[in-house]
Amino acid sequence: MGAPDFANLPHIGEAIKRKEDYRFLTGAGNYTDDINLPNQRHAVFVRSPHAHAAIKSVNVSKAEAMPGVHKVFTGKDVEGKMGGLPCGWLITSTDGQPMKEPPHPILAQGKVRYVGDHVAMVVADTVEQAKNAAEAVEVDYDVLTAVVNVSHAAKAVALHEAAPDNHCYKWAIGDKAAVDAVFAKAAHVTKLDLTNNRLVPNAMETRGAIGSYSRATEEYTLYVSNQNPHVERLLMTAFVLSLPEHKVRVIAPDVGGGFGSKIFLYAEDVALTWAAKQLNCSIKWTADRSEAFLSDAHGRDHVSHAEMAMDKDGKFLAMRVHTDANMGAYLSTFSTAVPTILYATLLAGQYTCPQIYVEVDAWFTNTAPVDAYRGAGRPEATYLLERLVSRCGWDMGLSQDVIRERNFITSWPYQTPVALQYDVGDYQGCMTKAKDLGDVAGFAARKAASAAKGLKRGIGYSSYIEACGIAPSNIAGALGARAGLFECGEVRVHPTGSVTVFTGSHSHGQGHETTFAQVVAARLGIPVENVDVVHGDTGRVPFGMGTYGSRSISVGGAAIMKALDKIETKAKKIAAHLMEASDADVEFANGEFTVKGTDKKVAFGQVALTAYVPHNYPLDKLEPGLNETAFYDPTNFTFPAGTYICEVDVDPATGVVKVDKFTAVDDFGTIINPMIVEGQVHGGLVQGIGQALMENCVYDQETGQLLTGSFMDYTMPRADDFPQFTLGTICTPCTHNPLGTKGCGEAGAIGSPPAVINAVLDALKDLGVKEFDMPASPARVWNAIQSAKA
Repeated sequence: MGAPDFANLPHIGEAIKRKEDYRFLTGAGNYTDDINLPNQRHAVFVRSPHAHAAIKSVNVSKAEAMPGVHKVFTGKDVEGKMGGLPCGWLITSTDGQPMKEPPHPILAQGKVRYVGDHVAMVVADTVEQAKNAAEAVEVDYDVLTAVVNVSHAAKAVALHEAAPDNHCYKWAIGDKAAVDAVFAKAAHVTKLDLTNNRLVPNAMETRGAIGSYSRATEEYTLYVSNQNPHVERLLMTAFVLSLPEHKVRVIAPDVGGGFGSKIFLYAEDVALTWAAKQLNCSIKWTADRSEAFLSDAHGRDHVSHAEMAMDKDGKFLAMRVHTDANMGAYLSTFSTAVPTILYATLLAGQYTCPQIYVEVDAWFTNTAPVDAYRGAGRPEATYLLERLVSRCGWDMGLSQDVIRERNFITSWPYQTPVALQYDVGDYQGCMTKAKDLGDVAGFAARKAASAAKGLKRGIGYSSYIEACGIAPSNIAGALGARAGLFECGEVRVHPTGSVTVFTGSHSHGQGHETTFAQVVAARLGIPVENVDVVHGDTGRVPFGMGTYGSRSISVGGAAIMKALDKIETKAKKIAAHLMEASDADVEFANGEFTVKGTDKKVAFGQVALTAYVPHNYPLDKLEPGLNETAFYDPTNFTFPAGTYICEVDVDPATGVVKVDKFTAVDDFGTIINPMIVEGQVHGGLVQGIGQALMENCVYDQETGQLLTGSFMDYTMPRADDFPQFTLGTICTPCTHNPLGTKGCGEAGAIGSPPAVINAVLDALKDLGVKEFDMPASPARVWNAIQSAKA
């Protein structure tokens, strides 16, 4: 079944209310912290108060003598007994050498490298007893000089022996000589320096885990707030604990948001699992919010220089980019792919730029590890490119829409100079619809009305593209991926015709229990209520690579479709037997099997029952049951795209920026549930605008202390910071998956930051403000205005 046929089925495109919301709204959600196991103890981690220090000694005797304390584990307890946390993506430097990959110990061994680094784990009967004992652990540190700014890393004290200059890798893509030759002859060159600010993910539910062990079966179970339990199990068993995979079960129950920060294997998860066997008890840990600020993987943190070569009419000829990427103190699970494969390959954007060269230097600093955060490389690429494109327009005397329209790709498939091939799109269609919905024609009148109030009004554009699905596996493997990037789906039809779907994708707010049910119900012609979706348990789901990169519907959904193909094939044979016909003559639609050219028909439910009650059933030809599993490995990325238009009012007296109007038009291909898609876009827009205007993770430049370690210092967006968003969609179905879907979970966070900053800069042009970086907080905007005046 192809994408156009699928899009016309019942239930597809219906705004069905989410099946999972009743339990969440009535307090029946089951999160990791809600779970308590028999014989359970509690863990608290002793964390480094220093950004960089040698550990001279760790004295746990007082702590272990305190009431309720069972054991205090330190680096010496785990040294030689397990490996360190692995990095899942190998990057090869331009000199042909593999990236520097220093050990990442579960508990610090000899040295701590960021504030929050794991020094010891206290296990006690209660959380309070564990906290009290943690304070009694005596650690003697020899404090070293710290570096937190990626621009200063090369000349700072080395974090790791394996990287004496703190350099992890130099990576490049494109033809440098060809690009330089174009720049030498270009009529105009626009240059831009910018920083993509570091962010703290701050999911509503903090990370938590419970490790348990059964001596009777020699099996481990880990309950964990995680986005991909099978990957967690694979990394922990194969690379860290050297355990048989079938002896470890990972369960990710309801998860209260992740945004990428819960993809990774963390030290706490390993420590709890290992210690559960050592102490023969279950051990539970839940991070408090301050701990999450310190220890969750952060996002973004790029410093870049970009240049665009143009002809006299503003047509793009070539682009070159250099980026310094902050890895933090250690390499997190997918950290190395973010500023390379997921970033540089997207710098063509929606534009026909014939030549592009990108060079990335990755550095270690005394900060929390940096990894994927909603968009993962795509927001960084879009921010750089869309800021640069608007600057090109202003330099050439062209409006922001005209410079984009002049350079849009208009035919597909389109091979970019940075490896990707876009299969389909309509970028002009997105732009046209965004300008109509956003009433761009009325902007001048709104600008005049703002001026009458003493406000500066600006308009900003962003035309983004992202690559979703993160596949195919063979290409990803050639680019350094240390795991496959397929997905698995199992469809189990019960005798009564109801269905249970087991998917390797994980839902932590996306609504999979509804959208996947819509897919199955549409295909089989049964009510949505008759479909249950199971995820998040390696003991029940055959396998899976989890949820990230907006891959769930396009990859996980496609795996389910492949399993449904097998279900239909077998069901047709059963139906043919019941109707005394050839299965080649049997057709299936709207829940009924029919024989071509006759009035014979049989319902799906009857076929399901026959599969399990095989009276008068050709058992020599068909085995009983109706249960199929399929794996799907995409042949290409999917490429959602869109245009966002933002209007802001800036008060030049205070620097306060108000987003007054925001229009977002996206091309997500086939849309299964428009209500869920709208919710995903809203959430993404809030996170992207939050980065543009207020969110900013800051470390002290001298001590390496986290200065924004709570919501008192790290500003989170609130509902009244935003206008009513105006949303629209167009549809060019993906050409290479059976659903025609492209993914929607990250788009809002990718396209919105440059739209906001471009609007702010547009508002302040006549005040002499030319450039500044996120966030556009009142103090930063006011200072920029004063500097321009001076």
